[in-house]
Amino acid sequence: MISRAAHQRAVIIHGFGATPQDHWFDWLADQLEADGIPTAVPALPNPLDPDPNRWEQAVAAELGTPDEHSIVVAHSLGCLTLVRYLRSLPDPWQLGTLVLVSGFLERLPALPELDGYIGDGCDVEGLQVRIRRLVVIRSDEDPFVPPALTDHVADLLGVPVRVVPGAGHFLASDGITAVPAVYEAITG
Repeated sequence: MISRAAHQRAVIIHGFGATPQDHWFDWLADQLEADGIPTAVPALPNPLDPDPNRWEQAVAAELGTPDEHSIVVAHSLGCLTLVRYLRSLPDPWQLGTLVLVSGFLERLPALPELDGYIGDGCDVEGLQVRIRRLVVIRSDEDPFVPPALTDHVADLLGVPVRVVPGAGHFLASDGITAVPAVYEAITG
């Protein structure tokens, strides 16, 4: 019998100002690889001055058309980028697991320099029916993405939000280099 992991693949999408080596991305990739799940963490171009088209193209190049074996984890601005990419896909497509960490669809008071990227956000209606497992995670005190904005994403997607106390914006500078809640959302 072939294990389920033999067909799975994972992609981790970083956010604004980050690289694939930052925060908890390597830790999660190592956990998934140890489970036999090939995992990619693509470097999105110019992370300190992101261009939505270039980021979406980078996600498309790495993810392609997802299927029921695909696992995608996105953080912060990577969540908006990923959701926009998924909305652009022609039918039919399915995604096995999606985990959004500190996701948002609206402009951020703490980061007005991203207003042009964020624009009017993204319509997420109907996405949840294409995703087998959908999890939204946030901290109780995020200095960049107000918890209410992540709660709004969860509400629009029809899932409860999972709260990790004291995780800030899930950055290494917040002391976060591992996020067991994300790994559990994938494997649990």
